[in-house]
Amino acid sequence: MFIVANFLNALAYVLSIVLNIYMWLIIARAILSWVNPDPYNPIVRFLYNITEPVLSYVRRRLPMVYGGLDLSPLVVLLVIVFCNYFVVQTLRDLARTLISAGY
Repeated sequence: MFIVANFLNALAYVLSIVLNIYMWLIIARAILSWVNPDPYNPIVRFLYNITEPVLSYVRRRLPMVYGGLDLSPLVVLLVIVFCNYFVVQTLRDLARTLISAGY
């Protein structure tokens, strides 16, 4: 059963890295929205292509407040932080429990 515990531990580690990378991509996208970036720049296009599906999903369900202020990046960041602390930590605790139970 230690194989399952190691798998869960590795899965938690990889998920944590992926969530942190996506968090920084959302932050970069939000900072780019404050300026007028070149829409044909490959980096800008990459950021928009990788973050727009999630942000548009949240935008459709979140009403606009304060004169059109887009709060979708903030909501997505909160969900990422929640997943990082809840899901990742739960996987780590489950792996630790499996190892200490001696399965």
